[in-house]
Amino acid sequence: MLQRPNENEFPAYYQPYIQLVPEGELLQVLKDDLKETIALFEGISEKDSYFRYAENKWSIKEVLCHITDTERIMSYRLLRVGRGDETSLAGFDENDYIKGAQIERLPLKNILDDFIATRNATISLIQTMPETAWENNGFANNMPITTRAIAYIIAGHAIHHKKIVKERYGA
Repeated sequence: MLQRPNENEFPAYYQPYIQLVPEGELLQVLKDDLKETIALFEGISEKDSYFRYAENKWSIKEVLCHITDTERIMSYRLLRVGRGDETSLAGFDENDYIKGAQIERLPLKNILDDFIATRNATISLIQTMPETAWENNGFANNMPITTRAIAYIIAGHAIHHKKIVKERYGA
């Protein structure tokens, strides 16, 4: 079973995400979260997916796109660090990614299908990661991080944003 990372394995700003990950097997957490995410976003109409809870906040569609983009990037980091690559990996500006995606042109179902494909790829990567790779050290945004921490950040980040969708968007 993959163990929760220690606080010295990741930058402190990721702590809120890691704290949201429930106890138990991480793969099962990711699989359960996938089912919950599908149910949540399938319950939102196309019309409601354009809703923003405040000016200059992302629409529901954009939130789902952000979850997906971040999972893709973090999975890439997971692969690189898990394979022993210690090259410092660049950060990204999530607002630039949302702007560049022009997500409002896509139906919510397409965005959800993209998330499903991304999550399934993440699960596959984690399932095939060698046991010895989980404690590998790498760098992202010039900060040290372990493979194990990245896996937990992926799970916690999605949980965090789903919570926001429920609380602030009324989904």
